[in-house]
Amino acid sequence: MSGRLQGRVALVTGASRGIGRAVAKRFAAEGAEVICVARTQGGLEELDDEITAAGGKAVLCPLNLRDFDKIDQVAAAMFQRFGKLDILVGNAGDIGGGLAPIGHVDQKHFQECFDINVTANYRLIRAFAPLLKQSDSGRAIFVTGAQAHTHSPYWGVYSASKAALESIVLTWATEIANIANTRVNLIDPGAVATRMRTIAFPGEDSTTLAQPDDVAGAFVDLADTACAKHGQIITLNQE
Repeated sequence: MSGRLQGRVALVTGASRGIGRAVAKRFAAEGAEVICVARTQGGLEELDDEITAAGGKAVLCPLNLRDFDKIDQVAAAMFQRFGKLDILVGNAGDIGGGLAPIGHVDQKHFQECFDINVTANYRLIRAFAPLLKQSDSGRAIFVTGAQAHTHSPYWGVYSASKAALESIVLTWATEIANIANTRVNLIDPGAVATRMRTIAFPGEDSTTLAQPDDVAGAFVDLADTACAKHGQIITLNQE
């Protein structure tokens, strides 16, 4: 690796598996100290072992993002320890208990989907925007999907949540365009072999899809201090 993120402090949600795991490992390989956020303690410990074995630095943060007030607590702890945040990756996602007609979606699953895909990311922005401003080149990256712009049957709740996420992130980007050195973007990784993809498309041959490691480089590009992109949606692996 080229050390493009040497000395940077990064926080990645949904880091215990899939794209988040690949991004956390790649960031660490590029020299960042990575705060790895996920619900699964075991998955985080395995990730830590891999990062440490490769000579990287990781801080484990077991957290259910639906515990919104704890996001503020993490931000306060990071201020005490680092005084800043250089890179924020909002990767954790929820598919709302699976796909179903709008009228059949369970209210619990509806709420869980919006809690993770929308509210948690809003709380991340609210909590960490001040820390990103303390960086000489703060970078925020959020994961979206093509469903935010389509109206495919059974995808309504997930689609609505991603559309809301895009609106929030792009509005924030506009608000800070001329008053902060933070660069904010969204990335649509496309068809990637993840657990969520398996739930959405059971029986699909995952070997025909991009793997999480294949898309991690695009996150590095957006996290790099040289990146000038702002308020954009970067699309990979179009279906």
